[in-house]
Parts: sequence; structure tokens; C-alpha cells
Amino acid sequence: MTFDLLIKNARVFNDNEAPITQDIAIKDGKIVCRDNNIDESQASKVVDGTGKWAMPGLFDIHTHYDLELEVAPSLPESTRHGTTTVVIANCSLGLAFGNQRKDGADPIVDCYARVENIPKQVLRACADNVSWQTPDEYIEHLESLNLGPNIITMMPHSMLRIESMGFEASVNRDPTQDEIDDMKTKLRDGLRIGYAGFSTDALPFHYLANQPNCHKTIPTQFAKYNEIKQLTQVVREEGSLWQATPPKDSPVEVFKTFLLSSGRLHGKPLKTTVVAALDVATNRTLIKLTRLLNKLLNSTLLNGDFYMQVLGAPFKIWSDGAVTPIAEEIPELRALNETDLEDREARQKILQDSDYIKAFREMWMKGKTGFSIARLKRKLRLEDYAFDRDLAQMTIDVCPQKNWETLTFEQVYERVLSCKSGKIQDDLSQNEQSLIERDFFWVADEADFMLQMLRTFDTDISWYTVTANRDIETVRKLLMDPTLLPGFNDCGAHLTNMAFYDVNLRSLKLAAEGGEVDVAYMVKRLTKDPAKVFNVNRGTIYEGDTADLILIDPKALSAYDGEANVQRIYRDVFQHQQLVNRSDGVVPLVVINGNVAWQDDEFSANLGQEQFGNLLKPNQAA
Repeated sequence: MTFDLLIKNARVFNDNEAPITQDIAIKDGKIVCRDNNIDESQASKVVDGTGKWAMPGLFDIHTHYDLELEVAPSLPESTRHGTTTVVIANCSLGLAFGNQRKDGADPIVDCYARVENIPKQVLRACADNVSWQTPDEYIEHLESLNLGPNIITMMPHSMLRIESMGFEASVNRDPTQDEIDDMKTKLRDGLRIGYAGFSTDALPFHYLANQPNCHKTIPTQFAKYNEIKQLTQVVREEGSLWQATPPKDSPVEVFKTFLLSSGRLHGKPLKTTVVAALDVATNRTLIKLTRLLNKLLNSTLLNGDFYMQVLGAPFKIWSDGAVTPIAEEIPELRALNETDLEDREARQKILQDSDYIKAFREMWMKGKTGFSIARLKRKLRLEDYAFDRDLAQMTIDVCPQKNWETLTFEQVYERVLSCKSGKIQDDLSQNEQSLIERDFFWVADEADFMLQMLRTFDTDISWYTVTANRDIETVRKLLMDPTLLPGFNDCGAHLTNMAFYDVNLRSLKLAAEGGEVDVAYMVKRLTKDPAKVFNVNRGTIYEGDTADLILIDPKALSAYDGEANVQRIYRDVFQHQQLVNRSDGVVPLVVINGNVAWQDDEFSANLGQEQFGNLLKPNQAA
């Protein structure tokens, strides 16, 4: 036999088995031999795996790559980090029904623009090129793309609602039973032709981007319990998966909704994954409640099949002025997000309005001074908002006033106050002094300061804060918890707000602190476990398996700092900047379906020109 690829002397991690040093031979997209001392002369291509870890290709179970697939199906920003399978159509959004343009509505633009912070011109260009109208046609379309990683797709609830009710009705009234029945039929048909499950969303961050509906959330959030129950019953009957986000501000609704996973109450467990188990900085009780919910639903009492997802990194979010996902939760910041990204004039008008200024000041200073319930909740880390409004935790990344870059908002605020008081700092330039005297002379407190920062710079300033997972030891404990599932990377969305393409690698690095036993366990959690949850044939590298595998350099991984390796690049396919991660040297080799996609920090010439990955359909339900 002549092998297409032979990997020599790698340390193999597979299915939580004890690691072993072996050669791996690949032919016709399959692993045909794992053994010692396989003859190199039998191989067309040989890769030296000495000192490297070999493992199955990694899964990313929560992405929004639906749109990027249309312009860059190789998905380079995930491929380079060793991700070989991604799940799309999360948070109820997807392209299963085409562009759904009708009666003046443009759902791809209206739903994605604010939820995923993708420019409208990018979304319109995508919608213009949509050539399918039905879920089966979309399946055929995905199968025709020159995919890099494999794709698993869900049936998105917002688009399902729009298809059965019409866009305006989907955000203005309840469905009739006939419309629910139509949704059930479409959902069942989709699950039977290869959709892996059903995605819904209830997070208070997801709003529409079209007038007159910019005050409204996306269609899925208008669904009441009865509708969700009927639709998830279809998922249960088909043996498929429900992927959801919780109504985080209502513990009673969270518990009631996710009791739908219970086999004890509904006859058969409903496989459910939920975003996300996060150690939120402003409310320390949420992670405890999350883990309790996970444990309770999977208990013998309730007999659920429930998986909370956990992000294996600090939850760092960038903001372009006030444009950021976390702003949507706060009405006074959401008002600025309701304007088009390019409409600076509209935001300036809002920021000058006297009623808005009063409301903004009350919001920003709530719980920060005096004696009140709000003050007590802030002290005890029991606030309702995810964004904690702490100037010391807000760091400037990009700013026209260049010497403010890398400073926190608190440090800049102190410079403003010092300048106003006449205490001129030694490093204060004439340019900075002129800016402060011109724009910030009136500032009396930090609420005034924030208002003026937004007025002066609008989206020209980019800053970041860590709203959750600040304690990396807590993150590691969550990742290693067998009742939780690594995920929630949001790749393909939030172009300048998030950069989590490398989180699988960060998870492996954290696991490696415990040695090979913990590495083997984490490899299984990033490969075999999600493959089992989504019921697809991937996630292991036994003889006969599809050759989706990667090499990791453990020394480079140990030295890798994901937080320090975020870059801002210009993506031609988006005609827009994007925050990405760079982990060069950590992943020497990525093989998808037997094809070398990435090697020695370079993409293969035929990646994106030929089909590497496949559309993965779930195995027949038992």
C-alpha cells in the first residue's frame, strides 16, 4: 500500500485513552494504519511528529459562520487553529430558507446586523447572492461549497418563524395554531434531511436593525412557552438536538423552559445544549445557579440530557464607541446601537438630548454612590447587567488620541481631572491639553466623562473589557467539569467585538497544567464529546476513521498567550476589519478528510479551491 500521508512518532491522544507514541498512516481520506515503525518509503508525504501531540480535529459547537461560508468557505481563521468541524445556524439565525426577502423585509440584514455586529453592506451582498429558498436546497448548496472544516447546521427558529408567519407578524403577534403546525412540519422535514437540531435564543442582547422594529428583539424571542414546547417536542421525537440561550434575567423562566429536557416529565429526554456557563463579573451567583441547574436537570429525578456550554477564556469584548453586544442589554446604550453603524450624526443628536443625558447619567452612576439597594447589589456582585460600568476595567485599544491607547478609561479620566485642576502632567502634550480643554472642560464626574468620550470619538475609539471569566483558575475548573461542555466561541460574528478563534487551544493549554491525563481528557471534550452530542461520525482517530486530525506542539502551546495574540486585520472578503487570533507555531499540521489544510504556518494552496470538509448529517436516531 502507498500512503498519501504518514505522520511519524507522534504522541497520540484519542478518546481519553492513555496517550501512546505511534505512526499514523492516511490513504484516501481515511486512517488506514496506526502502528510503530511504519516504512516511510510507502508514503507519498511524510511529516515528522516527534515531540508533537496528534489528536482528532477540534470541534467548535457555537459559531455564526453562515455568512462567511458564502465568501470564504475555507474558514481560515478557524482552520489555522486546528478546528476541523464547526456548527452553524446558532441563536435562531441562519440561511436555511434563503434570503426571505418579501414585503420590504430583508431578514438577513435585519437580524444579523446588530446581533452579530456585521456591517449591513456585507450582509446585503450575501443576501443578494442567495440562490436557494428551501431547507433542502440549502443542504445541496452547502454540499457544493469548497469547504475547509466540516459543517453541521441547525434549523434556526427566527427564520422558521419568518417563513411560517411573515416577518412583520413574527415580531408583532403570536402565531396561530395553523402557523405553529406549519413550523412543526418544516422543522420535522429539516431534521429528517440532515439538519442536526433546532436553535432558539432568549438572551437580552439580540435586537433587530430595521425601522420601525429596531426597538424589538429578533423573532425567536417573541415565542411563548407553548410554541417552544410544541417545537421541541418535534426535536425530541426525531432524536435531534435543541441548542438554546437562556432568558437570563428570569430564573423561573430559565428553569421552566429547560425542564423541557426532562425525560421524566416528557417521556423521553431531549438532548439540549445551552449557552453559556460564564463566571460573570457583576453577578457571582450566576455560575453557581448554572451548575446547579445543569446538575439538577441531569439527575435521576428529572432524567434530562442537558449540557451547559463553557467558554475556555476570559470573556473579553471590544466596543467601537458604544457599539458592542453588551450595550444592547442597557436601554441607554441600546439607543445608540439602534442607529446604523455609519450614522454618526444620529448618535450625536441622541448624545446632546437633555432627556437622554439625564437618563444616561442615572444609569451610569446607579449603585456607585450613596446608600441604596443598587449600591448594596453592586458591592455584593449581584447586579442585573453583565457590563459593570467600571472605568478601571475598560481599556482603550484604538484611539485618535494615540497616547491614550493602552490606558484604562479611569486613567484617562484622571488625566482630564488633573488638567482641569491645573496639575499639568509631565507627559501631557499640547495636542492632548487642547483636546481636554476643548471637549472635556465641563466634565464633573465619570458619567459626564463617558458621555463626552462617546461624543468626541464615536466609533473611532475601540476599547475592551472582560465581563466574565476574569479568574482563569475558575475557567479551568469549569472546563474540566464533566457536566459542562466546552463551546460558545461565536466565531464568524462580531467582527471587531470578539476574538475567540483560538479558544480550543487555550482550553488545551489550561488542561495541560495537569499533565497528560488532563490533556487526554480535554482532547475528548473537544472532539469525541461534541461529536456524540451532535451525533456525527467524527471525533476519533482509530483505524478506519475519517482522517480529520491535527498536530500540536506542546512547547509552543505552553508558551502561547491567547490574550496577547489578538490582532486587528483587514479582511478583503468583508471589506472590513476583523479581530483575529494568531497562534503560529502551536499547530504545525491540520488535516481535514485526509487533505493537508495547514502546515508550518501556511495554508495549502488548494484550500478553498477544492472541497476538504463535508456537510455532516446526524446518524439515524435510535
